[in-house]
Amino acid sequence: MPHYLIAQSELPEEREARRQRAGKSSGETYASTLEQMQPGIQTTILSPADDAVCDFTTDRLAQFDAVFLTGSPMHVYDDSPEVRHQLDFMRRVFAAGVPSFGSCAGLQIAVAAAGGRVRKMPTRMEAGIARRIAPTETGRRHPLLAGRPPSWDAPAIHGDEVEELPPGAVLLASNAVTQVQAAEIRFDRGVFWGVQYHPELALREIAIAIAAQGADLVEAGLADREADVETWTHDLDALHDAPADRALRWRLGVDGEFAEEQCRRRELANFLSNLNRWRG
Repeated sequence: MPHYLIAQSELPEEREARRQRAGKSSGETYASTLEQMQPGIQTTILSPADDAVCDFTTDRLAQFDAVFLTGSPMHVYDDSPEVRHQLDFMRRVFAAGVPSFGSCAGLQIAVAAAGGRVRKMPTRMEAGIARRIAPTETGRRHPLLAGRPPSWDAPAIHGDEVEELPPGAVLLASNAVTQVQAAEIRFDRGVFWGVQYHPELALREIAIAIAAQGADLVEAGLADREADVETWTHDLDALHDAPADRALRWRLGVDGEFAEEQCRRRELANFLSNLNRWRG
């Protein structure tokens, strides 16, 4: 069975805070999602930002079938030891030639490791739902987005974004808020597929994350009052339990691409189904 390495960039206190809120760290969420999608797989969770990973040489990394990079509060443009450790790890993943996939900060880490740039979003954050994501001309033909309609919504929560893709990278999808919503990066011996949104997350996890940032959303001008955030997250949490509920879909302004788990996970499923292209 496949053996996947999951690299989470949350620091210890951030992992514990997420466990307190949502029951899992970001790496544990990824592992749970992958195990649901492919029962019987083996997963190993690593924390490159704070753990000693010197023994994870390129040869050892190459023994994994794929590497997954999670989201986190990490600001990739900060010149900190934690960021440097994470970028060094990602460059070793590229050097090992093992296929990799990342969401949110995972995309940003791959971008920075390969020579691109990440920045704080200049005007606002994107929170809860990334609206009207659309593929580029190349993205319409790319296997990462196979099965996606001409426009879709996805779970998202981020205040940083990719400013410039690395040389040779391919932009696959954008929306009005964030230009780089999906991309392919080829660097050294590796290939990376990534998205700015969160195909790995359950709707309840997004609701919990949004509820914890109510004051930030009001400050960013995305909500008038924290009570409005609470009402919105209540509907999102309810949609987790009743994804076919027409009234909830209407209030949230979403369709099946967002509400249905199988659709939300489409990019992850496409990555998994294409692993044999690189692993032979």
